[in-house]
Amino acid sequence: DAFAALDFMQQNKVDLIFLDINMPDISGLDLLKASAGDFQTVFTTAYSEYAVESYEHNASDYLLKPFEFGRFLKAVMKVKEKLKQAREDYFFVKSGYEYIRINFDDLLFIKGEGNYLKLVEKERSTLTRMTFEEISGQLPENFMQVHRSYIMNSILVEKLEKHQATIDGHQIPINSEGYERLKSIVIK
Repeated sequence: DAFAALDFMQQNKVDLIFLDINMPDISGLDLLKASAGDFQTVFTTAYSEYAVESYEHNASDYLLKPFEFGRFLKAVMKVKEKLKQAREDYFFVKSGYEYIRINFDDLLFIKGEGNYLKLVEKERSTLTRMTFEEISGQLPENFMQVHRSYIMNSILVEKLEKHQATIDGHQIPINSEGYERLKSIVIK
């Protein structure tokens, strides 16, 4: 019952909710809009056309039915990492033989370069051997993948165009889905 869930969320501390788009009485998106809690949301639905809109409401993930248990577990682990990161303002990456502290506030974007990721900060760049999937779980929600080779800090966008965004003078290519997601954040 969606209304019972809404009532429960208003009276209790909730870390994570799983929502379907199509529910009796109220849609999952409407339920999310009506709630005012500080929690992570994972949509579980058969409707792929609502994916972009779900991210406009800061969804942590979007599971398209039918999904396998491994995919479900990946979504839960992603949320777990985000909740952990909410308490921290940095993380460490291995670069060569050393571990380097990366402050989220200084991280402009991440660029895929073969088997490596280049983390570009305001004052330096760091090369690490990680995948986008591995690093995504360590990043706060304001970081989003906007292109197959780029994750960017959406808070720092200075200029947004149809096929690129500018951060600190760097022009980042973006795909159409990335453009729509960024536009929903930039134009509030």
